Amino acid sequence: MGFIRQQEKRLAVRLLTWRYQRMNIPVPAIKELEQQAAGFVDDAHRIARERGRNVISILKEMIDDLKPNK
Repeated sequence: MGFIRQQEKRLAVRLLTWRYQRMNIPVPAIKELEQQAAGFVDDAHRIARERGRNVISILKEMIDDLKPNK
């Protein structure tokens, strides 16, 4: 994994943690957060290739759309 992709994954972990805290949901373990973040980053890169958009803005939108599981 390249340096930029690692940084994007770290950003996604921070955004996910913030989002979980904001929704008053217990934050999952770091391993689970990293797996979720890796999935978000991969999806964001795929969407960016298809639509020609910025990966970071796509990540932010995807995480903002995260809904609580009830």
